[in-house]
Amino acid sequence: MAKRLLDHVGIVTADISTAVRFWRDGLEMGVKMEERNDEEAVDIVFIDAGGDRTIELIAPTTEDSGIAKYLNKKGQGQHHVCIEVDDIEAVMARLTAQGFELINEAPRRRHDGTLYAFTHPKSTGGVMVELYQKPE
Repeated sequence: MAKRLLDHVGIVTADISTAVRFWRDGLEMGVKMEERNDEEAVDIVFIDAGGDRTIELIAPTTEDSGIAKYLNKKGQGQHHVCIEVDDIEAVMARLTAQGFELINEAPRRRHDGTLYAFTHPKSTGGVMVELYQKPE
């Protein structure tokens, strides 16, 4: 069976510094990485959740980004669950063939080479799932 691991849980926040203070200072969990993704118009902070698992804090950097629209519609809180896969294109093709809706038609690439794509929550029981294929 192919690899299917929980990689991270994504949380949308209006104020990334307040969110970081809760996880880092309040719960004493370390910050693994901070980055700005200009393509998605978000600031991201990965909090160490043990082992290779993280909590991804996401805040919009513009008022018209997808995350800003999500935040205005749904509010702060859990955004997605991320599953690491071996072959993202094969998983996306299988999901599409089985009638599951994807938000992305093709995987996108992070600065570190990780490929990612999202499922649409209306076809997955209300849960947005991010697929991750990490570089070798």
